Amino acid sequence: MYVRDARNRDEAWLLDGIEAMGLDETAFRSRDYVVAVDDGSDTRAGFGRLRYHPTPSDPEVAELTSIGVLEGWRNQGVGAHVIERLVDTAEMEGFDEVYSLTGEHDYLSQFGFRPVETEDLPEPLRDRLESKRAGSDPDAIPMVIDAERFRMPEEYRERFKRAAEATEESAEPEESAEDFGIDPDEATYKYDTG
Repeated sequence: MYVRDARNRDEAWLLDGIEAMGLDETAFRSRDYVVAVDDGSDTRAGFGRLRYHPTPSDPEVAELTSIGVLEGWRNQGVGAHVIERLVDTAEMEGFDEVYSLTGEHDYLSQFGFRPVETEDLPEPLRDRLESKRAGSDPDAIPMVIDAERFRMPEEYRERFKRAAEATEESAEPEESAEDFGIDPDEATYKYDTG
């Protein structure tokens, strides 16, 4: 598994995933996303976005948003590595802090994100929080992390190294006499030698 920047050809897949998971697609730009990919099968497993908001007096604000992992890839560290890549990107771009407006606050807190009061949010994120609560994430709370303090639990690194898509067994069930309305204890058969 690895995480890479999204490419133009990922756009339709990203939009489908965002819609299927009910995530925020406001001001969609595929170049803001990263994609987790299985290096063996080249299957895309998850995605996330780093969205930049201009502010009138301060430098831009970085927001982590639209994190999604496909059903068969969950609980394998995929989301954690997507978040790590986005926070690292923000830090390389010169952002000391990265914000997130999400109802998944317990998940983010394990990486070092902490809640922040609404009145302490940069102005563009206050408006955005209201619109997220009214739309895609009614339980959203503001969170922030100092980019250099991001920490990845070791168990997620190990899971990510061994990640594989979970598939349901598609073997056909064995047919029985009862499936055809035959009582096997009472039925006699034409060629029964017993």
